[in-house]
Amino acid sequence: MLPTHEDEPHAEATDARLNWLRAAVLGANDGIVSVAGIVLGVAGATSERGPILTAGVAGLVAGAVSMALGEYVSVSSQRDSQRSMLAKEQRELDEDPEDELSELAQIYEGKGLSPETAEQVARELTEHDAFSAHVEAELGIDPEELSSPWQAAGASALAFTLGGILPLLAILLPPPEWRVPVAYVGVLIALGLAGWVSAHLGGSSVRKAVLRVVLGGALGLAVTYGIGHLVGTAVG
Repeated sequence: MLPTHEDEPHAEATDARLNWLRAAVLGANDGIVSVAGIVLGVAGATSERGPILTAGVAGLVAGAVSMALGEYVSVSSQRDSQRSMLAKEQRELDEDPEDELSELAQIYEGKGLSPETAEQVARELTEHDAFSAHVEAELGIDPEELSSPWQAAGASALAFTLGGILPLLAILLPPPEWRVPVAYVGVLIALGLAGWVSAHLGGSSVRKAVLRVVLGGALGLAVTYGIGHLVGTAVG
């Protein structure tokens, strides 16, 4: 028997962890961009701290709630669908186990095993744990690792909040004449870092990812600031 390494992550656990990290980075990125756009837009209309703080906090709370609700609904729908497929598979195993055994053998045969080996593997796995063997091979689902809607909602809201706090602090802490430049530069640095982490996790080009997110963020922030300034001037 080959030795096992309990501290060595399995592929499924690693993929799940990477997916959570990517979701966290994207949530933080949304928080940075959304709140920065709001506070810079308001700063373009007024230099008073009160309106900027009010708009920034409102945008931060609304964005976090929206992200949490969206993630909760999305993951709940996915979980319901997975449960439905698991229940269907259990019914098929109860009603026609021989047909399911044949189907499992065909799956392993399609992966390159000989018909005899595929049938032996399918039979031994079925004897060990028929339900787990079939759902993992046919559906790619681990019944013990279904995503939690509440966890997803909380993680999404937290990531958005952490990302959104940065531009809020960056525009409130400096003196009035430095608020916009400091916030602008700070947000672009944060976006560049988020792009680097996202590219690193996804195995893509770091340079392209960072340039894409920084240039897009710079353009978006400039537009929101300009619109805020125009609207503030017109209303004032």
